[in-house]
Amino acid sequence: MSQANDGKTPGLSAREKQDVNENQPPRAAVLHEIIRTQGDQELERNVAALWWSALAAGLTMGLSLMAMGLFNSRLPDGEASKVIASLGYCAGFLAVILARQQLFTENTLTAVLPVMSKPTLNNVGRLLRLWSVVLAGNLAGTLLVAWVMLRLPIFDAATDAAFLDIGRKVMENDIGQMFAKGIVSGWMIATMVWMIPSQESAKLWIIILITYLMALGDFTHIVVGSAEVSYLVFAGHLDWREFWLTFAGPTLAGNIVGGSLIFALISHAQVRSDGDSPRPPHEARSDAPPQRPRKR
Repeated sequence: MSQANDGKTPGLSAREKQDVNENQPPRAAVLHEIIRTQGDQELERNVAALWWSALAAGLTMGLSLMAMGLFNSRLPDGEASKVIASLGYCAGFLAVILARQQLFTENTLTAVLPVMSKPTLNNVGRLLRLWSVVLAGNLAGTLLVAWVMLRLPIFDAATDAAFLDIGRKVMENDIGQMFAKGIVSGWMIATMVWMIPSQESAKLWIIILITYLMALGDFTHIVVGSAEVSYLVFAGHLDWREFWLTFAGPTLAGNIVGGSLIFALISHAQVRSDGDSPRPPHEARSDAPPQRPRKR
């Protein structure tokens, strides 16, 4: 077949063709391997490192509750105000992810891929160790920051009332809604984690977009929500039984299902299926060892 009929743009120089090849987006397999490698590194970290990083993340996630409360207390009532105040939800996620602190819902994707790639008892044990330490650290941090925000004379009465309203809004969901919205939330966080390696320069905007949509949709998240709902408990408006049974349990299960059993499993299956397909010529060349420059 002649070049004029092969569907390619005619008249490109060799350098221009190289530019086209180099600007191809990474294959799903490349993203999978980047995230799998990150997850394997997380699984290798010792308990103390995981704990302190997770505790720091829990404390930092208090920024989401703080920002939303400050926005809500200073904006007039109405749906338009919610559109603006929901931006505050992004604050904690931005700080945690950019600071590379351990967030449980990120681990439902990154740490799961090594297990799916090599499902051994040792890997499953490493995953359960990571999950338990990170979740405990995240919850300890969010409960501590909620208690401090309530007990110390930091905020005015209007902001304190806004914090309570945020917690009440979460608890309007029944157990089924907590679980279903948690699935969506877990899936969205996993999507965010999957997107970032291919668009590192747009990392900030990816985090803002995904977490802002989570806030607008009132989707439940085990870490942010534990700060919001525990504030109600510490204020005497809710008991711990409701916190664990109505909010925490169903939300945690939903986040794991959305991040691990849906997104991670489908993404892994996609890569496994794609592994048997022939690779485009430009990708085959990209894996070749770089040529050494000729000596002049």
